[in-house]
Amino acid sequence: MKSRTAIFLVTLFLLFTWLASSPATVEWDVAGTLTLKEKARDVAISLNGKWIFVLTEQGEILIYSLDGKLKDTISVGKSVEGIKVGPREDVLLLTSGKAKTVQIITLDFIQEINVSGSPFKGNVDAPVAVAIFNDFQ
Repeated sequence: MKSRTAIFLVTLFLLFTWLASSPATVEWDVAGTLTLKEKARDVAISLNGKWIFVLTEQGEILIYSLDGKLKDTISVGKSVEGIKVGPREDVLLLTSGKAKTVQIITLDFIQEINVSGSPFKGNVDAPVAVAIFNDFQ
């Protein structure tokens, strides 16, 4: 009787050990593809997930929105070898092993707001428009 119990416990132990060590299942899907005109040297994504930064072999940073649209290009020079996102989404760290430098650049993301048809005060052709957003609830 003791041997049956021992065999049962050993079998149960082996079964649980095998189940615990079985590999996890990971499901994945391609969310999108960026088609580049030149070879990428490094890639980084902003902390908020809105921007993808691609450093090219030609020394340019291509800035893509998350939907894959090219928004802007920054020329930083061919000596830059790597790109990292800083503590905020508007800070990039550019590394160069040859020059032994780390450049810290800040970005200003300017968003155009269509104010046509909105109530306004002042000159229609003013070079600057101040948009005020209110929520009285």
